[in-house]
Amino acid sequence: MAFAVSVQSHFAIRALKRDHFKNPSPRTFCSCFKSRPDSSYLSLKERTCFVSKPGLVTTRYRHIFQVGAETGGEFADSGEVADSLASDAPESFSWSSVILPFIFPALGGLLFGYDIGATSGATLSLQSPALSGTTWFNFSPVQLGLVVSGSLYGALLGSISVYGVADFLGRRRELIIAAVLYLLGSLITGCAPDLNILLVGRLLYGFGIGLAMHGAPLYIAETCPSQIRGTLISLKELFIVLGILLGFSVGSFQIDVVGGWRYMYGFGTPVALLMGLGMWSLPASPRWLLLRAVQGKGQLQEYKEKAMLALSKLRGRPPGDKISEKLVDDAYLSVKTAYEDEKSGGNFLEVFQGPNLKALTIGGGLVLFQQITGQPSVLYYAGSILQTAGFSAAADATRVSVIIGVFKLLMTWVAVAKVDDLGRRPLLIGGVSGIALSLFLLSAYYKFLGGFPLVAVGALLLYVGCYQISFGPISWLMVSEIFPLRTRGRGISLAVLTNFGSNAIVTFAFSPLKEFLGAENLFLLFGGIALVSLLFVILVVPETKGLSLEEIESKILK
Repeated sequence: MAFAVSVQSHFAIRALKRDHFKNPSPRTFCSCFKSRPDSSYLSLKERTCFVSKPGLVTTRYRHIFQVGAETGGEFADSGEVADSLASDAPESFSWSSVILPFIFPALGGLLFGYDIGATSGATLSLQSPALSGTTWFNFSPVQLGLVVSGSLYGALLGSISVYGVADFLGRRRELIIAAVLYLLGSLITGCAPDLNILLVGRLLYGFGIGLAMHGAPLYIAETCPSQIRGTLISLKELFIVLGILLGFSVGSFQIDVVGGWRYMYGFGTPVALLMGLGMWSLPASPRWLLLRAVQGKGQLQEYKEKAMLALSKLRGRPPGDKISEKLVDDAYLSVKTAYEDEKSGGNFLEVFQGPNLKALTIGGGLVLFQQITGQPSVLYYAGSILQTAGFSAAADATRVSVIIGVFKLLMTWVAVAKVDDLGRRPLLIGGVSGIALSLFLLSAYYKFLGGFPLVAVGALLLYVGCYQISFGPISWLMVSEIFPLRTRGRGISLAVLTNFGSNAIVTFAFSPLKEFLGAENLFLLFGGIALVSLLFVILVVPETKGLSLEEIESKILK
């Protein structure tokens, strides 16, 4: 059999030689190649042993090395090499095949958003002597804070619990459990006979939020084609906004009904049931299956076959087709290289070291600033803020909340359309600047512009619009893509923990702080924090547009 080396592979080898001399490393990823005497491009003098950092070796080059090793140190024929090079091309897919693997995890985000929107109206209903339908409607600021933030404390507990078991459960099972908790939380909250049972229901629902907001971005990022990853994860944020709008809308319809808060909270039950049934019908994440294989949790061939079947099902192709087999082989090489010379499973402190710490700083910082710039307060208390702005009737306040929700939805579409075009950093910088301005406007309204209620409405619209093109979708997008594969599950757990911990604290503290500091000073404080977050984005946050997950790990974190 005659052997030849394609022009493409020749230049690939030359590029790797350059990489070796520019980036020498004691860690070896070595394959020695020799050419036959009839080779057109390489002579026997060009037997070369390449040493390179695993993170810098692309799947394409690693595949060439593997072929060389499997042929006794000789290159495969040009057709095989061309095929291996073609594996770097964008994956072909149909949009119809990625809809369901996106929608069902995204329902976890919709139910999170629904809780935010529904709570805005439910707090007005619960505190009304005429509309609450209870004898325990007279809440203190602390009790109100517990009702509003109860789901967030549950989400905090969910984030803590999932840290150690996420890789064991897998993304699919994690989302199924989240759906069950959503279902129980909605039912218990809607039927609560007293405040204590209400808080238990809020806690259970929040536990589901913690699991869903960890599992959903992981499942979507690991199952969707890389060229639309940014779009789909941003669309997950759109589902959160749809949930908020749905919550505002249900609140608007039920605000004049006695015990309307029960319907507001109970409406999540059928959606949770749909999410659970949908996730049950989907396969496990192929990358998670390969990760378990690399970690030595089972037979390699068995996990690779499961991954191929899962990928075929996710793309709507016949079981075990050649395209899925090749993609799984390439993904396995990437996963294995990421774990090369590392101890399987890692340790608790690993996420706080080296590249992992850098990823945690970026991802954790984004979700922290996302919350401490006042986002939960502005949304959960939108109805109350609008009442102070002149919309004194509860029905009027909830209807204006719906308008804000629609605007929030439209601005999220802008982010979805532009995140893979303009990039992450420009949207973050522009959006966070607008957030700071809107918070200062809210402070000014409460301080000396009280006679102009449209200032409050305009400031709220500016806030939610700028939030939706910056912190809203991009924080979760970057959290899902910035962590190295090896610590991605634990890193996202910590980011989600940071998110909900800060969210719960800010939400709980808003009512007491508003009473203590005054609304004008509280929003002034949030505005100052927004300026600090803008500085963080400019100095720390990198651009990840157009990079694969492996390229982010090798080019940005190392």
